[in-house]
Amino acid sequence: MDAREVAFAGAAAQARMLAGGELTAPELLEIYLDRIAGLDSRLRCYRVVLSDSARYEAAVAQDRLDEGERLPLLGVPIAIKDDVDVAGEATTFGGGAHGPAATSDAEVVRRLRAAGAVIIGKTNVPELMMFPYTESLTFGATRNPWNLKRSPGGSSGGSAAAVAAGLAPLALGSDGGGSIRIPASWCGVFGIKPQRDRVPLEPHDNAWHGLSVSGPLARSVMDAALFLDATSSVPGPEGEFVAAAAREPGRLRIALSAKSPTPLPVRVGKAELAALHEAGALLRDLGHEVVTRDPDYPPSAILTNYLPRYLRGISDDADAQAHPERLEARTRNLARAGSLFSDRRMSALRDAEAAVSARIQSIFDDVDVVVTPGNAAGPPRIGAYQRRGAVWTLLAVAQRVPYQQVWNLTGQPAAAVPWDYDGDGLPIAVQLVGRPYDEATLLSLSAQIETARPWAHRRPPVS
Repeated sequence: MDAREVAFAGAAAQARMLAGGELTAPELLEIYLDRIAGLDSRLRCYRVVLSDSARYEAAVAQDRLDEGERLPLLGVPIAIKDDVDVAGEATTFGGGAHGPAATSDAEVVRRLRAAGAVIIGKTNVPELMMFPYTESLTFGATRNPWNLKRSPGGSSGGSAAAVAAGLAPLALGSDGGGSIRIPASWCGVFGIKPQRDRVPLEPHDNAWHGLSVSGPLARSVMDAALFLDATSSVPGPEGEFVAAAAREPGRLRIALSAKSPTPLPVRVGKAELAALHEAGALLRDLGHEVVTRDPDYPPSAILTNYLPRYLRGISDDADAQAHPERLEARTRNLARAGSLFSDRRMSALRDAEAAVSARIQSIFDDVDVVVTPGNAAGPPRIGAYQRRGAVWTLLAVAQRVPYQQVWNLTGQPAAAVPWDYDGDGLPIAVQLVGRPYDEATLLSLSAQIETARPWAHRRPPVS
Protein backbone atom coordinates (compact mmCIF):
# COMPACT_ATOMS: atom_id res chain seq x y z
CA MET A 1 0.00 0.00 0.00
CA ASP A 2 1.48 3.34 -1.10
CA ALA A 3 2.05 5.49 1.99
CA ARG A 4 1.48 8.77 0.12
CA GLU A 5 -1.86 7.62 -1.23
CA VAL A 6 -2.91 6.52 2.25
CA ALA A 7 -1.93 9.94 3.63
CA PHE A 8 -4.21 11.66 1.11
CA ALA A 9 -7.08 9.16 1.38
CA GLY A 10 -8.98 11.21 3.96
CA ALA A 11 -10.50 10.34 7.31
CA ALA A 12 -13.55 8.43 6.09
CA ALA A 13 -11.54 6.15 3.81
CA GLN A 14 -8.91 5.62 6.49
CA ALA A 15 -11.57 4.67 9.04
CA ARG A 16 -12.81 2.03 6.59
CA MET A 17 -9.27 0.75 6.00
CA LEU A 18 -8.65 0.47 9.72
CA ALA A 19 -11.94 -1.30 10.38
CA GLY A 20 -11.26 -3.68 7.49
CA GLY A 21 -7.75 -4.53 8.65
CA GLU A 22 -6.05 -3.10 5.55
CA LEU A 23 -3.66 -1.21 7.83
CA THR A 24 -3.23 -0.66 11.54
CA ALA A 25 -3.62 2.50 13.55
CA PRO A 26 0.11 2.60 14.45
CA GLU A 27 1.02 2.18 10.76
CA LEU A 28 -1.27 5.04 9.79
CA LEU A 29 0.12 7.30 12.49
CA GLU A 30 3.72 6.58 11.44
CA ILE A 31 2.90 7.56 7.86
CA TYR A 32 1.93 11.01 9.13
CA LEU A 33 4.79 11.32 11.60
CA ASP A 34 7.25 10.48 8.80
CA ARG A 35 5.64 13.04 6.50
CA ILE A 36 5.68 15.70 9.20
CA ALA A 37 9.36 15.00 9.88
CA GLY A 38 10.13 15.37 6.18
CA LEU A 39 7.98 18.36 5.26
CA ASP A 40 6.94 20.46 8.22
CA SER A 41 10.26 22.22 8.64
CA ARG A 42 9.33 23.97 5.37
CA LEU A 43 5.64 24.50 6.10
CA ARG A 44 5.40 25.02 9.89
CA CYS A 45 1.87 23.66 10.07
CA TYR A 46 2.40 22.32 13.59
CA ARG A 47 3.25 24.24 16.73
CA VAL A 48 3.86 20.91 18.47
CA VAL A 49 3.69 17.28 17.31
CA LEU A 50 2.53 14.91 20.05
CA SER A 51 4.49 11.87 18.84
CA ASP A 52 4.70 9.94 22.11
CA SER A 53 1.12 10.36 23.26
CA ALA A 54 -0.18 9.80 19.72
CA ARG A 55 1.74 6.52 19.48
CA TYR A 56 0.20 5.39 22.76
CA GLU A 57 -3.30 6.40 21.58
CA ALA A 58 -2.80 4.61 18.25
CA ALA A 59 -1.74 1.41 20.03
CA VAL A 60 -4.84 1.57 22.25
CA ALA A 61 -7.02 2.23 19.20
CA GLN A 62 -5.58 -0.82 17.48
CA ASP A 63 -6.36 -3.00 20.51
CA ARG A 64 -9.95 -1.79 20.32
CA LEU A 65 -10.09 -2.48 16.58
CA ASP A 66 -8.69 -5.98 17.13
CA GLU A 67 -11.44 -6.59 19.68
CA GLY A 68 -14.05 -5.70 17.06
CA GLU A 69 -14.95 -2.26 18.39
CA ARG A 70 -16.21 0.16 15.77
CA LEU A 71 -16.27 3.92 16.21
CA PRO A 72 -16.50 6.57 13.47
CA LEU A 73 -12.91 7.81 13.82
CA LEU A 74 -11.25 4.91 15.64
CA GLY A 75 -7.51 5.16 14.97
CA VAL A 76 -7.71 8.20 12.68
CA PRO A 77 -5.18 10.99 13.46
CA ILE A 78 -6.60 14.49 13.89
CA ALA A 79 -4.78 17.80 14.29
CA ILE A 80 -6.06 20.38 16.79
CA LYS A 81 -5.81 24.14 16.32
CA ASP A 82 -3.78 25.84 19.04
CA ASP A 83 -6.68 27.85 20.45
CA VAL A 84 -8.28 24.64 21.76
CA ASP A 85 -7.22 22.90 24.97
CA VAL A 86 -5.51 19.52 24.86
CA ALA A 87 -4.71 18.09 28.29
CA GLY A 88 -1.03 18.29 29.13
CA GLU A 89 -0.22 20.90 26.46
CA ALA A 90 -0.15 24.67 26.56
CA THR A 91 -2.79 26.48 24.54
CA THR A 92 -0.57 29.25 23.20
CA PHE A 93 -3.07 31.23 21.10
CA GLY A 94 -0.15 31.82 18.74
CA GLY A 95 2.12 33.75 21.06
CA GLY A 96 4.38 33.79 24.08
CA ALA A 97 1.90 35.25 26.55
CA HIS A 98 0.23 31.95 27.44
CA GLY A 99 0.17 30.17 30.78
CA PRO A 100 0.91 26.57 31.77
CA ALA A 101 -0.35 23.41 30.14
CA ALA A 102 -4.09 22.75 30.11
CA THR A 103 -5.22 20.31 32.76
CA SER A 104 -8.08 18.88 30.72
CA ASP A 105 -9.28 18.57 27.15
CA ALA A 106 -11.73 21.02 25.66
CA GLU A 107 -15.16 19.46 25.13
CA VAL A 108 -14.68 19.18 21.36
CA VAL A 109 -11.43 17.25 21.92
CA ARG A 110 -13.18 14.96 24.39
CA ARG A 111 -15.82 14.23 21.76
CA LEU A 112 -13.22 13.51 19.10
CA ARG A 113 -11.44 11.14 21.46
CA ALA A 114 -14.78 9.47 22.27
CA ALA A 115 -15.19 8.86 18.53
CA GLY A 116 -11.78 7.14 18.52
CA ALA A 117 -9.56 9.89 17.11
CA VAL A 118 -5.82 10.00 17.78
CA ILE A 119 -4.60 13.53 18.57
CA ILE A 120 -1.46 14.02 16.49
CA GLY A 121 -0.54 17.61 17.34
CA LYS A 122 -1.50 21.27 17.65
CA THR A 123 -1.44 23.54 14.61
CA ASN A 124 -0.06 27.04 14.23
CA VAL A 125 -2.18 30.20 14.43
CA PRO A 126 -1.56 33.96 14.34
CA GLU A 127 -1.44 35.60 17.74
CA LEU A 128 -4.93 35.60 19.32
CA MET A 129 -6.38 34.42 15.96
CA MET A 130 -6.65 38.03 14.85
CA PHE A 131 -5.80 37.91 11.16
CA PRO A 132 -6.49 35.85 8.01
CA TYR A 133 -2.84 34.82 7.71
CA THR A 134 -0.74 32.67 10.03
CA GLU A 135 2.39 34.48 11.19
CA SER A 136 3.65 35.45 14.62
CA LEU A 137 6.89 36.71 16.11
CA THR A 138 6.91 33.75 18.50
CA PHE A 139 6.32 30.87 16.09
CA GLY A 140 7.16 32.31 12.69
CA ALA A 141 5.18 31.92 9.47
CA THR A 142 3.12 28.96 8.30
CA ARG A 143 3.45 28.62 4.52
CA ASN A 144 1.05 27.55 1.81
CA PRO A 145 1.99 24.12 0.39
CA TRP A 146 0.94 25.36 -3.06
CA ASN A 147 3.51 28.19 -2.93
CA LEU A 148 5.91 28.61 -0.04
CA LYS A 149 6.11 32.35 -0.62
CA ARG A 150 2.38 32.70 0.11
CA SER A 151 0.29 32.44 3.24
CA PRO A 152 -2.15 29.55 3.71
CA GLY A 153 -4.55 32.08 5.24
CA GLY A 154 -5.73 32.12 8.81
CA SER A 155 -6.38 31.94 11.49
CA SER A 156 -6.70 28.15 11.01
CA GLY A 157 -3.76 28.30 8.62
CA GLY A 158 -1.77 25.51 10.23
CA SER A 159 -4.79 23.20 10.15
CA ALA A 160 -5.59 23.96 6.51
CA ALA A 161 -2.00 23.61 5.33
CA ALA A 162 -1.59 20.32 7.21
CA VAL A 163 -4.64 18.79 5.54
CA ALA A 164 -3.67 20.17 2.12
CA ALA A 165 -0.10 18.82 2.34
CA GLY A 166 -1.10 15.39 3.63
CA LEU A 167 0.25 15.99 7.15
CA ALA A 168 -3.15 15.22 8.71
CA PRO A 169 -6.30 13.67 7.26
CA LEU A 170 -8.59 15.99 9.22
CA ALA A 171 -8.07 19.04 11.41
CA LEU A 172 -10.00 21.12 13.89
CA GLY A 173 -10.29 24.81 13.13
CA SER A 174 -12.16 27.77 14.54
CA ASP A 175 -13.92 30.56 12.68
CA GLY A 176 -14.72 33.99 14.12
CA GLY A 177 -14.66 35.84 10.81
CA GLY A 178 -13.70 33.32 8.14
CA SER A 179 -10.86 31.53 9.92
CA ILE A 180 -11.93 28.11 8.61
CA ARG A 181 -13.24 29.18 5.22
CA ILE A 182 -10.42 31.56 4.25
CA PRO A 183 -7.55 29.08 4.62
CA ALA A 184 -9.68 26.25 3.23
CA SER A 185 -10.17 28.36 0.09
CA TRP A 186 -6.49 29.25 -0.28
CA CYS A 187 -5.25 25.71 0.46
CA GLY A 188 -7.75 23.82 -1.70
CA VAL A 189 -9.53 21.83 1.02
CA PHE A 190 -13.12 21.68 2.23
CA GLY A 191 -13.99 23.72 5.30
CA ILE A 192 -17.32 24.34 6.96
CA LYS A 193 -18.27 26.88 9.61
CA PRO A 194 -21.13 25.13 11.40
CA GLN A 195 -24.13 26.78 12.95
CA ARG A 196 -23.23 28.76 16.07
CA ASP A 197 -23.12 26.41 19.09
CA ARG A 198 -23.27 23.31 16.88
CA VAL A 199 -19.81 22.28 18.06
CA PRO A 200 -19.10 23.05 21.73
CA LEU A 201 -16.52 25.73 22.59
CA GLU A 202 -16.22 24.86 26.29
CA PRO A 203 -14.18 25.97 28.22
CA HIS A 204 -14.05 29.03 25.93
CA ASP A 205 -17.80 29.55 25.60
CA ASN A 206 -19.15 32.70 23.93
CA ALA A 207 -15.82 33.27 22.18
CA TRP A 208 -15.68 36.70 20.55
CA HIS A 209 -19.15 37.42 21.93
CA GLY A 210 -20.90 34.83 19.79
CA LEU A 211 -18.93 35.29 16.59
CA SER A 212 -16.61 32.28 16.85
CA VAL A 213 -17.36 28.61 16.22
CA SER A 214 -15.33 25.42 15.86
CA GLY A 215 -15.43 23.18 12.81
CA PRO A 216 -13.48 20.91 10.45
CA LEU A 217 -10.98 21.33 7.65
CA ALA A 218 -11.08 18.19 5.56
CA ARG A 219 -10.08 16.54 2.31
CA SER A 220 -13.68 15.66 1.46
CA VAL A 221 -17.24 16.56 2.36
CA MET A 222 -17.73 13.12 3.92
CA ASP A 223 -14.71 13.64 6.18
CA ALA A 224 -16.23 16.90 7.43
CA ALA A 225 -19.57 15.20 7.99
CA LEU A 226 -17.88 12.54 10.14
CA PHE A 227 -16.37 15.30 12.25
CA LEU A 228 -19.71 17.06 12.71
CA ASP A 229 -21.53 13.89 13.69
CA ALA A 230 -18.82 13.15 16.25
CA THR A 231 -18.84 16.63 17.82
CA SER A 232 -22.32 18.10 17.41
CA SER A 233 -23.96 19.32 20.61
CA VAL A 234 -27.25 20.32 18.98
CA PRO A 235 -29.76 17.45 19.17
CA GLY A 236 -30.44 15.71 15.89
CA PRO A 237 -30.69 12.25 14.37
CA GLU A 238 -27.63 10.08 14.91
CA GLY A 239 -25.40 10.13 11.86
CA GLU A 240 -27.43 12.90 10.26
CA PHE A 241 -24.49 14.66 8.63
CA VAL A 242 -22.90 11.55 7.14
CA ALA A 243 -26.35 10.66 5.79
CA ALA A 244 -26.71 14.16 4.34
CA ALA A 245 -23.31 13.98 2.62
CA ALA A 246 -24.30 10.65 1.05
CA ARG A 247 -27.62 11.74 -0.46
CA GLU A 248 -28.68 13.93 -3.36
CA PRO A 249 -29.80 17.41 -2.28
CA GLY A 250 -32.90 17.49 -4.48
CA ARG A 251 -33.70 20.45 -6.68
CA LEU A 252 -32.71 23.65 -4.89
CA ARG A 253 -33.20 27.33 -5.57
CA ILE A 254 -29.76 28.91 -5.40
CA ALA A 255 -28.75 32.58 -5.47
CA LEU A 256 -25.42 33.74 -6.87
CA SER A 257 -24.08 36.92 -5.29
CA ALA A 258 -20.80 38.75 -5.83
CA LYS A 259 -21.85 41.76 -3.73
CA SER A 260 -19.49 42.53 -0.88
CA PRO A 261 -21.17 42.62 2.54
CA THR A 262 -18.74 45.29 3.75
CA PRO A 263 -18.98 49.06 3.15
CA LEU A 264 -15.29 49.16 2.23
CA PRO A 265 -14.32 49.24 -1.46
CA VAL A 266 -13.51 45.72 -2.65
CA ARG A 267 -12.01 44.63 -5.94
CA VAL A 268 -12.87 41.01 -6.71
CA GLY A 269 -10.39 39.13 -8.89
CA LYS A 270 -11.27 37.82 -12.35
CA ALA A 271 -10.59 34.21 -11.33
CA GLU A 272 -12.77 34.52 -8.23
CA LEU A 273 -15.67 35.98 -10.26
CA ALA A 274 -15.20 33.35 -12.95
CA ALA A 275 -15.44 30.63 -10.30
CA LEU A 276 -18.75 32.06 -9.10
CA HIS A 277 -20.24 32.09 -12.62
CA GLU A 278 -18.86 28.65 -13.43
CA ALA A 279 -20.42 27.34 -10.22
CA GLY A 280 -23.76 28.80 -11.32
CA ALA A 281 -23.49 27.05 -14.69
CA LEU A 282 -22.64 23.73 -13.05
CA LEU A 283 -25.50 24.03 -10.58
CA ARG A 284 -27.91 24.66 -13.44
CA ASP A 285 -26.56 21.60 -15.22
CA LEU A 286 -27.17 19.62 -12.04
CA GLY A 287 -30.84 20.59 -12.17
CA HIS A 288 -31.00 23.43 -9.69
CA GLU A 289 -32.78 26.72 -10.24
CA VAL A 290 -30.09 29.41 -10.18
CA VAL A 291 -30.81 33.12 -9.88
CA THR A 292 -28.63 36.19 -9.37
CA ARG A 293 -29.67 37.90 -6.17
CA ASP A 294 -27.91 39.72 -3.33
CA PRO A 295 -28.71 39.45 0.37
CA ASP A 296 -29.92 42.68 1.94
CA TYR A 297 -26.75 43.56 3.81
CA PRO A 298 -27.22 46.54 6.16
CA PRO A 299 -24.47 48.96 5.10
CA SER A 300 -23.15 49.46 8.61
CA ALA A 301 -23.60 45.95 10.07
CA ILE A 302 -19.95 44.92 9.80
CA LEU A 303 -18.63 48.19 11.23
CA THR A 304 -21.20 48.75 13.96
CA ASN A 305 -21.97 45.20 15.10
CA TYR A 306 -19.31 42.75 13.93
CA LEU A 307 -16.21 44.92 14.40
CA PRO A 308 -16.85 45.92 18.05
CA ARG A 309 -17.45 42.27 18.98
CA TYR A 310 -14.30 41.18 17.14
CA LEU A 311 -12.18 43.84 18.87
CA ARG A 312 -13.68 43.19 22.29
CA GLY A 313 -13.06 39.47 21.76
CA ILE A 314 -9.38 40.18 21.13
CA SER A 315 -9.31 42.34 24.27
CA ASP A 316 -10.89 39.57 26.33
CA ASP A 317 -8.40 37.01 25.00
CA ALA A 318 -5.51 39.35 25.72
CA ASP A 319 -6.70 39.85 29.28
CA ALA A 320 -6.97 36.07 29.72
CA GLN A 321 -3.29 35.49 28.90
CA ALA A 322 -0.96 34.75 31.79
CA HIS A 323 1.59 37.27 30.53
CA PRO A 324 -0.24 39.89 28.44
CA GLU A 325 2.85 42.12 28.49
CA ARG A 326 4.48 39.60 26.14
CA LEU A 327 1.93 40.10 23.39
CA GLU A 328 3.08 41.74 20.16
CA ALA A 329 2.69 45.53 20.02
CA ARG A 330 0.06 45.35 17.29
CA THR A 331 -1.92 42.83 19.32
CA ARG A 332 -1.81 45.07 22.38
CA ASN A 333 -3.00 48.02 20.30
CA LEU A 334 -6.03 46.09 19.00
CA ALA A 335 -6.74 44.82 22.51
CA ARG A 336 -6.73 48.39 23.83
CA ALA A 337 -9.19 49.38 21.12
CA GLY A 338 -11.43 46.47 22.07
CA SER A 339 -11.35 47.42 25.74
CA LEU A 340 -13.22 50.61 24.86
CA PHE A 341 -16.38 48.57 24.23
CA SER A 342 -18.17 47.90 27.49
CA ASP A 343 -20.11 44.88 28.65
CA ARG A 344 -23.23 47.00 28.27
CA ARG A 345 -22.33 47.72 24.64
CA MET A 346 -21.73 44.02 23.97
CA SER A 347 -25.12 43.17 25.43
CA ALA A 348 -26.79 45.80 23.25
CA LEU A 349 -25.07 44.48 20.14
CA ARG A 350 -26.19 40.93 20.90
CA ASP A 351 -29.74 42.23 21.37
CA ALA A 352 -29.52 44.04 18.03
CA GLU A 353 -28.26 40.94 16.25
CA ALA A 354 -31.72 39.44 15.73
CA ALA A 355 -32.99 42.36 13.67
CA VAL A 356 -29.78 42.56 11.62
CA SER A 357 -29.83 38.82 10.99
CA ALA A 358 -33.50 38.84 10.00
CA ARG A 359 -32.78 41.45 7.34
CA ILE A 360 -29.80 39.55 5.94
CA GLN A 361 -31.53 36.17 6.15
CA SER A 362 -34.67 37.40 4.37
CA ILE A 363 -33.15 36.13 1.12
CA PHE A 364 -33.68 32.61 2.44
CA ASP A 365 -37.44 33.15 2.31
CA ASP A 366 -37.03 32.60 -1.42
CA VAL A 367 -33.80 30.61 -1.87
CA ASP A 368 -32.23 27.57 -0.22
CA VAL A 369 -28.54 28.44 -0.59
CA VAL A 370 -26.51 31.57 -1.39
CA VAL A 371 -23.24 31.16 -3.32
CA THR A 372 -20.53 33.83 -3.16
CA PRO A 373 -16.87 33.99 -4.15
CA GLY A 374 -14.66 32.26 -1.60
CA ASN A 375 -12.33 35.25 -1.29
CA ALA A 376 -11.87 38.45 -3.27
CA ALA A 377 -8.19 37.80 -4.03
CA GLY A 378 -5.45 35.23 -3.57
CA PRO A 379 -3.36 34.78 -0.42
CA PRO A 380 -0.83 37.46 0.56
CA ARG A 381 2.89 36.95 0.42
CA ILE A 382 4.64 35.83 3.59
CA GLY A 383 5.66 38.90 5.56
CA ALA A 384 3.40 41.30 3.65
CA TYR A 385 2.02 42.74 6.89
CA GLN A 386 5.13 42.69 9.05
CA ARG A 387 5.89 45.93 10.87
CA ARG A 388 2.53 47.36 9.85
CA GLY A 389 0.15 49.10 12.21
CA ALA A 390 -3.07 47.58 13.48
CA VAL A 391 -5.49 49.77 11.50
CA TRP A 392 -3.48 49.51 8.27
CA THR A 393 -3.35 45.72 8.59
CA LEU A 394 -7.07 45.39 9.26
CA LEU A 395 -7.99 47.52 6.26
CA ALA A 396 -5.54 45.73 3.97
CA VAL A 397 -6.55 42.18 4.84
CA ALA A 398 -10.27 43.02 4.86
CA GLN A 399 -10.18 43.77 1.14
CA ARG A 400 -9.00 40.22 0.41
CA VAL A 401 -11.62 38.45 2.54
CA PRO A 402 -14.91 40.41 2.59
CA TYR A 403 -17.39 37.55 2.20
CA GLN A 404 -17.09 35.68 5.50
CA GLN A 405 -17.64 37.92 8.53
CA VAL A 406 -21.31 38.68 7.97
CA TRP A 407 -22.21 35.00 8.42
CA ASN A 408 -20.42 34.92 11.76
CA LEU A 409 -22.68 37.79 12.77
CA THR A 410 -25.82 35.87 11.75
CA GLY A 411 -24.41 32.60 13.12
CA GLN A 412 -25.61 30.37 10.27
CA PRO A 413 -23.57 27.68 8.49
CA ALA A 414 -21.29 28.42 5.54
CA ALA A 415 -18.79 26.27 3.65
CA ALA A 416 -15.75 26.81 1.43
CA VAL A 417 -15.91 24.44 -1.54
CA PRO A 418 -12.71 24.01 -3.59
CA TRP A 419 -13.11 25.07 -7.19
CA ASP A 420 -10.09 25.78 -9.39
CA TYR A 421 -6.80 27.69 -9.49
CA ASP A 422 -6.05 31.36 -10.06
CA GLY A 423 -3.49 32.78 -12.48
CA ASP A 424 -0.71 32.08 -9.97
CA GLY A 425 -1.64 28.42 -9.65
CA LEU A 426 -3.14 28.86 -6.18
CA PRO A 427 -6.46 27.29 -5.18
CA ILE A 428 -9.70 29.25 -5.22
CA ALA A 429 -13.11 28.31 -3.89
CA VAL A 430 -16.73 29.31 -3.75
CA GLN A 431 -18.63 29.88 -0.52
CA LEU A 432 -21.98 28.19 0.09
CA VAL A 433 -24.24 29.70 2.76
CA GLY A 434 -27.22 27.82 4.13
CA ARG A 435 -30.23 28.59 6.24
CA PRO A 436 -29.76 28.59 10.02
CA TYR A 437 -29.15 25.06 11.33
CA ASP A 438 -29.14 23.65 7.79
CA GLU A 439 -25.65 22.19 7.49
CA ALA A 440 -27.31 19.12 5.98
CA THR A 441 -28.25 20.94 2.77
CA LEU A 442 -24.78 22.46 2.50
CA LEU A 443 -23.17 19.04 2.90
CA SER A 444 -25.49 17.43 0.34
CA LEU A 445 -24.92 20.18 -2.21
CA SER A 446 -21.17 20.32 -1.57
CA ALA A 447 -20.92 16.56 -2.04
CA GLN A 448 -22.83 16.85 -5.31
CA ILE A 449 -20.35 19.48 -6.50
CA GLU A 450 -17.47 17.30 -5.32
CA THR A 451 -18.76 14.40 -7.41
CA ALA A 452 -19.08 16.61 -10.47
CA ARG A 453 -15.75 18.42 -9.93
CA PRO A 454 -13.53 16.27 -7.67
CA TRP A 455 -10.75 17.99 -5.76
CA ALA A 456 -9.41 15.46 -3.24
CA HIS A 457 -6.94 14.05 -5.79
CA ARG A 458 -5.09 17.38 -6.08
CA ARG A 459 -1.61 17.46 -4.56
CA PRO A 460 0.28 20.67 -3.79
CA PRO A 461 3.94 20.91 -4.83
CA VAL A 462 5.07 20.61 -1.21
CA SER A 463 3.49 17.29 -0.34
